Amino acid sequence: MPRVILVALVVFATIYALVDCIQTDGRLMRVMPKPVWLLVCLIPVLGPIMWLAAGRSDTPGSRGLGLGPRGGAPRRPRPSAPGPRGPDDDPDFLRRLRKPKP
Repeated sequence: MPRVILVALVVFATIYALVDCIQTDGRLMRVMPKPVWLLVCLIPVLGPIMWLAAGRSDTPGSRGLGLGPRGGAPRRPRPSAPGPRGPDDDPDFLRRLRKPKP
């Protein structure tokens, strides 16, 4: 029984790493290009461990140590668009409230 569980765990980890590698954008992969990572993921036990430890990036902008794509310069965060403003943040709306109605 323990042997079956171990084999199932290895098969599951390999399938998970392979699918995750396929779905990951090639520009977000670290160390090696995507086709090489696909082959590495097929190596039992070591392949999935290598992929999870060194191959993928958790977030699109992260590169482990804060490095850019392929270990280049750090990426700068993009400025975000201002969010919606509530009526109490709009000076024109507040000005209209203060005006007496005829």
